[in-house]
Amino acid sequence: MRTVLNILNFVLGGFFTTLAWLLATVMSVVLIITLPLTRSCWEITKLSLVPYGNEAVHVDELIPGEKNVLLNTGGTLLNLVWLVLFGWWLCVMHIVSGIAQCLTIIGIPVGIANFKIAAIALWPVGRRVVSVETAQAAREANARRRFQ
Repeated sequence: MRTVLNILNFVLGGFFTTLAWLLATVMSVVLIITLPLTRSCWEITKLSLVPYGNEAVHVDELIPGEKNVLLNTGGTLLNLVWLVLFGWWLCVMHIVSGIAQCLTIIGIPVGIANFKIAAIALWPVGRRVVSVETAQAAREANARRRFQ
C-alpha cells in the first residue's frame, strides 16, 4: 500500500514539491553561509519524494542520552535562518499542494501527508528521515527509558 500511495503522491504533485526541495538544497549550497542547512534540506527532500513508509524525527529521539545543547542552540539559529530564506515558501507550496490534492477524493491521503511536511518545512534542522519502524522503535526505547 505504501508503494501505491508514494506513486500517487508523485503523480499528484510530489514531483513538484521534491523539485522545490532540490532547488532549496542547491540554493543552500550556493549561499555558503547556509551550508549547514543542506543536510536537513536533503533529508526532507527524501521525505517529500517518498512520504509513506518514512518519518521525520528529531535526532534527540534517535540518540539516547543527554540532550545536545550545541545542536539545540545552533539548530535554533539555523532554523531561524531557514525560516526566513526557504521555510516559508516551501511551507506555502506544501499547503497549496495539499489543498489541491484534497479537492480530489483519491488525493486526500496525499494531501494530509503534504500538510505534515508543511509543518516540518518551517523548522527542519535537527530532523532525520527514517523508516516508520525505526521511528517507532526509537519512541518505544525512549518511553522505556523514561519509566525506568
